[in-house]
Amino acid sequence: METDTATIRVARYRPEKSEKPYFQEYKVPYRKDTVVLDALNQVKAEQDGTLAYRWSCRMGVCGSCGANVNGVPKLTCATFLHEFKGKSLTIEPLANFPVIKDLVVNIDDFMEKLLKVKPWIIRDKQSPPEEGEYKQSGKELDRYAQFSSCINCLLCYAACPIYGLNEDFLGPAATALAYRYIADSRDQGKKARFPIVHDLEGVWECTLIGECSVVCPKGVDPMLAIQKTKILGAMEAPKTMLSPETLKAILPRGGE
Repeated sequence: METDTATIRVARYRPEKSEKPYFQEYKVPYRKDTVVLDALNQVKAEQDGTLAYRWSCRMGVCGSCGANVNGVPKLTCATFLHEFKGKSLTIEPLANFPVIKDLVVNIDDFMEKLLKVKPWIIRDKQSPPEEGEYKQSGKELDRYAQFSSCINCLLCYAACPIYGLNEDFLGPAATALAYRYIADSRDQGKKARFPIVHDLEGVWECTLIGECSVVCPKGVDPMLAIQKTKILGAMEAPKTMLSPETLKAILPRGGE
């Protein structure tokens, strides 16, 4: 068993003590199976109970333990210390979010965007339970299954340069989730979501750099969802231009 120690450098921000953030170093026991979250837990349990960070499942499912590890957004429960053996290791809060304390960031903006895209199945008319489920084929499931794997870890927002410059941008995860429902054969809420995803700060703000997809721990590929949403929007544009409402507005009275 290895008995080495690893040195981790953790960003600290304690507004009740100091207005400025600073870094603090800790030495933690090193084993080949130790993940960054284990190191943080060891520090909090045995060295510094004031250290603040989020975590829950320790299995890469809840998405709550995200942090910038050597400048890259990662899940700390899925990032092993041995990947950085012989290198310096710096842990910071996710970029592009206001810091509350240490590694804990304020995610209210994302939660508002998440609700904005209406992340549930919308039906024009709800069928009674006795009529059974809304069935779909395997092909219909394949259209959106990939985009259902998002765990809302916010790594994509921390990596997105557009969100870093414009907090009004709807962003990768919210758009991927919107597309997940738009592509669902059981859903009838496309008209409700289209104005949201195709708003000025929606998919057209994205420049398709792709960092969101690079850091996604679940292979959701938010950039692909954004591309597909743009394509749908381009296909819908002519229909919108020639809708009865539009024709009524541009043609002379009587439709002549």
